[in-house]
Amino acid sequence: MSERRLGRGAFLSVVGAGGVGLLFGDRVASALRRPLADAGSVVPNAIKEVFPSGWRIYAINPPWPTFHQASYRLEVTGHVRKPVALTWHEFRGLPSAVQTSTFHCVTGWTVSNVHWQGVRLQTLWDMVQPLPSARYVNFVSMERDYVDTLSLRQSTLPEVMLAHTMDGAPLSRAHGAPLRLVIPEMYGYKNVKWLAGINLVPKALDGYWEQLGYDRDAWVGRSNGYGA
Repeated sequence: MSERRLGRGAFLSVVGAGGVGLLFGDRVASALRRPLADAGSVVPNAIKEVFPSGWRIYAINPPWPTFHQASYRLEVTGHVRKPVALTWHEFRGLPSAVQTSTFHCVTGWTVSNVHWQGVRLQTLWDMVQPLPSARYVNFVSMERDYVDTLSLRQSTLPEVMLAHTMDGAPLSRAHGAPLRLVIPEMYGYKNVKWLAGINLVPKALDGYWEQLGYDRDAWVGRSNGYGA
């Protein structure tokens, strides 16, 4: 490649807290074309959380959303026969699955052997009964402006789930409590955290990072300039 794509983590070093892209204008656009190591020079005091376990936690509109169990509702709507708004108690009562998988960030770091527990998307589809017009799934975060999309087929790949438990403990606020999408075959920006809503639609929607030039289908090793 003659030009290196700026990964999610590095771009967050550019945008920092919400709105900084508007503040820096052309400087941000220029940073997107620079090597990864140069991005921090645009916003030297960028917010970044790095954990000893190897995780790096990013947010586009910090602080992280806060989960309130009593008032939480997971809305599954759109092109479905039976839309639902599940309380936290109702969601936790759904059949769950467990898996161990590797998390890949588009910036190049990984965390291996992550133990997840959660609900397969097919369980929700059986409840809401998607209409024939439902071809894509929008996942909406409690974090303002963050949304991403999978095709309906992708949503039922074997290791895709809505995780509520990570490494044997309830999902933490940093990792997206109460729910996050887990799709190990795609880079982390597709793994929407702080999930609040799911909307089934006829046409694909570009998610937050796709609007900034990232691939809609973020296959590990086969997208965003990797494997080229």
